[in-house]
Amino acid sequence: MKILIDMNLSPGWVAVFRKYNIEAVHWSTIGKPDEKDTVIMEWARNNSYIVFTHDLDFGTLLAVTQSYTPSVIQVRTQDVLPVSIENLVISVLSQFETQLNNGALVTVDQAKSRVRILPIRPESK
Repeated sequence: MKILIDMNLSPGWVAVFRKYNIEAVHWSTIGKPDEKDTVIMEWARNNSYIVFTHDLDFGTLLAVTQSYTPSVIQVRTQDVLPVSIENLVISVLSQFETQLNNGALVTVDQAKSRVRILPIRPESK
């Protein structure tokens, strides 16, 4: 598993993921800090990375484009520092590893985490 950490999350996440033998890189070491989300998604797709973000726009991009990749992990907590949610994030990664490797949008929440398999299809009424 390889994780691309979005600009809205601390570079400290790199060390956290490495502690669990997960390859990780922070976007600030790859591209411009103000790069468009579509560029970040394309880089992740081309390099087989999962996007780790606090930005809901990535999930929207997946839905609009009907993409199968890249997988996205979006954190929906107020405190996104590793010291606060490291155990939660690592637990969710372990729980949904297969889905993430095959294309998924995983939402990490203190109360309940959930997964949607890619591509995201409109919900039928």
